[in-house]
Amino acid sequence: MREATQTEPSAGTRLAADYSSADISARAAAWGLVPLRLAVGLVFLMHGGQKLFVFGVAGTADIMSKLGIPLATLAALIVIAAELLGGAAILVGFFARWAGAILAIEMLVAIPVARLAGGFFAPYGFEFEFTLLGACLTFAALGSGGVSLDRALRPARLTV
Repeated sequence: MREATQTEPSAGTRLAADYSSADISARAAAWGLVPLRLAVGLVFLMHGGQKLFVFGVAGTADIMSKLGIPLATLAALIVIAAELLGGAAILVGFFARWAGAILAIEMLVAIPVARLAGGFFAPYGFEFEFTLLGACLTFAALGSGGVSLDRALRPARLTV
């Protein structure tokens, strides 16, 4: 018969002991940008798709021309490409720093050109574009995070 001097930890105690607070923080940090990437990436994809498939390049260029943007057709093509490609890049976490920087520039143009006169609050204000600007600057600064296509494609680092 076995002596009862030492007690074995329960499954719950063992599980808690297996993960230090640093491990939990690292896991949370890896997943932390995923919800923001999904929301912002989808918003830009949908807006780029709307400009391309609903308004068309000509309709988007017409709106830009009325806002006083020079070379409106070229600007429309650039904005459509930035929103579609940038939205997809942020969504999957691939070159999110570049996509964030490019889309932040787009928001820095959209706010004063199209929304500033409407005040801060929606429906005519710039609060939505300002929120997207903040998110895009976050991606430009931090990248796509730990759970991303960038991380999956990165070569493994050798540690010595």
